[in-house]
Amino acid sequence: MKRVKVSNNVIRRLPRYLRKLDELHENGTNRISSFELGQQLGLTPSQIRQDFSCFGEFGQQGYGYNVAVLREQIAGILGMDRGYKAILVGAGNIGHALMDNFSFAECGVQLVAAFDIKENLIGTVFKGVPILAESQMEEYLKTNDIAIAVLCVPKEVAVNVTKVLTGNGVEAIWNFTNIELTEPNSPIIVENVHFSDSLLSLSYFVSERMDEHTSQNTKTGK
Repeated sequence: MKRVKVSNNVIRRLPRYLRKLDELHENGTNRISSFELGQQLGLTPSQIRQDFSCFGEFGQQGYGYNVAVLREQIAGILGMDRGYKAILVGAGNIGHALMDNFSFAECGVQLVAAFDIKENLIGTVFKGVPILAESQMEEYLKTNDIAIAVLCVPKEVAVNVTKVLTGNGVEAIWNFTNIELTEPNSPIIVENVHFSDSLLSLSYFVSERMDEHTSQNTKTGK
């Protein structure tokens, strides 16, 4: 597999391809063309072929794509076979919900520990994940190879916690603190998650549709 500089838009589409291929595999589909895949994802065949060409040649002319093979190749591109280890910082409402409902393992990530400051949580185990004192985190990072941190702390302490993480070998942060942690020229990889973004985007499209209905009704006199 070749590694070239790939646009953010292509990277964002890879998990969509993976989900669709999982669905196809579960339904017993062995082979699919770029045209059929595009129809199911709302993309053009040329867009799909162009996306895949960023990483190599996956399909065969006149045959299409082997679903199981393509799924394995995309999983490899996404690093799902590398067994990255992750910790979660902040085992409150959001952190607890992630541990309870989100399958890190299905994404190829091992959630190995969580950290919090609450006495009633420290020393407990939830869903197989030990919850340790946040004061132990720096020492833990020095003795464990942690690639990813899931950050669910209050936004007031997010920057300080991030400094501890980045200063002790963490490569990437999945950020649920509702503040932007991305900084220019920073070596850390940050995925900022804002739940409101999706809802506000949805609200925009609803407003757009409602305005169109209003405009149409005005033209027809209704």
